[in-house]
Amino acid sequence: MKKIIQISSIALVAITVFSCKDLKKGAKDGMEEAEETMEEVKEEIAMESISFMMEPKSDSNVTGEVTFTSEGGTVKMKANLIGLSEGEHAIHIHQTADCSAADGTSTGGHWNPTNEPHGKWGAAEGYHKGDIGNFVADADGNATIEFSTDQWCIGCDDENKNIVGKAVIVHQGVDDYTSQPSGAAGARVSCTGIIQ
Repeated sequence: MKKIIQISSIALVAITVFSCKDLKKGAKDGMEEAEETMEEVKEEIAMESISFMMEPKSDSNVTGEVTFTSEGGTVKMKANLIGLSEGEHAIHIHQTADCSAADGTSTGGHWNPTNEPHGKWGAAEGYHKGDIGNFVADADGNATIEFSTDQWCIGCDDENKNIVGKAVIVHQGVDDYTSQPSGAAGARVSCTGIIQ
């Protein structure tokens, strides 16, 4: 009888030990799954995208869509435009998200929170945070513009980077990168306000 009690006790201890190991393994697997899920959630939170329709200005037919996507500290802009004249045009971010004026002038000047001279993006002499630059429309008047930078953000607290409350303007002409304060790019032919 004593041997049966000892064997039963040993069996009970073994079952308890193995059960604890299974519980620990299950808990470890559960923690790993939870950590993976949290990383996915963080990535989704870190990536933000906003899109707006461009509207014609200055009696043009220029329309399209512009999308800003923020991921990993970089904002990517993609604009698809139609109705342009063939050739080169300028695109900028302007100070105010107000496209109410027929000629787009309600958007104010280029977005320039650091009070730099107008210039080509990245120029050592200086450039506006809104100085995106020039692009080319094809023979059918279509164009796609892609641009990315870590000098913009979507809705952050840094007013030197935050594009919310600004406007995207497409110009009829070409930015010469030297004329002050805006590059002599001509009429504003399309506009959208960046409002979150």
